[in-house]
Amino acid sequence: MDFIGVSTLIAVICYLSATVLILAKLFDSKGPNQLLVLMLACFAIIPHTLLATNQLFTNEQINFSLPNVITFVSVVITLLITLVAIKYKLNLLQPATYAFAGVWLIITMVLPDVAHIPLAISKFGVISHITLSLIAYCVLIIACLYSFQVAYINMKLKSKNLAAVNHLPPLMQVERQLFVILAIGTNALAATEITGFLFLDGIFSKENAHKTVLSLFALSIYITILWGHYKKGWRGHKVLTLTIIATTLLTLAYFGSRFVKEFLLS
Repeated sequence: MDFIGVSTLIAVICYLSATVLILAKLFDSKGPNQLLVLMLACFAIIPHTLLATNQLFTNEQINFSLPNVITFVSVVITLLITLVAIKYKLNLLQPATYAFAGVWLIITMVLPDVAHIPLAISKFGVISHITLSLIAYCVLIIACLYSFQVAYINMKLKSKNLAAVNHLPPLMQVERQLFVILAIGTNALAATEITGFLFLDGIFSKENAHKTVLSLFALSIYITILWGHYKKGWRGHKVLTLTIIATTLLTLAYFGSRFVKEFLLS
């Protein structure tokens, strides 16, 4: 088995083991063994990172095919979630993140080869735009996961099911973190749009117009969420619904057309 195969196998085993460990003890009185979970996550993230960078960066170019981008995004999100989990309880977010990373790596093993999409590393403006867009997307995906956690904790507290939230962080703490993450992601997305207008040619061309329009719609919704929370006190299901809509639009903007081109029309 080659380097890619071994790295993928190690990462998959560790990610799925960490997921099972958390889910098996999620409602246990002692909770999951967080130290063991974090160790498994680290053992998965290292080969996952090597795999992502090996696939993405080749011969002074970036192979910007859709599977490579998703692999890179998943490892960034997993790394950020794991780092936050060192200090805060993320027993709902960790299994979702680790399970996705593990399942996606399994999928990459059986995916057909897609066209190599090179991007010269020397194009500073384009690289800045892409870097900001990936950072924005990763942070906003985490915000979306946080919004689910806020809604879940809120629902269980309202139903007075305290056992279900025993090993979860306090609602106010999670909600505060959610809006900080949303603000960071929204600012990164705004910077992405600015660099796009500055450095990309044909941003409103026939090929790119839908990406620009969808991402601008998503940005406007994220800004509305932040305004609604800080000015009108929005929280709970309203924030969750709007966050899901905005994240869906952003996902379609980033990956929708590329999925059609690379898989359905290839």
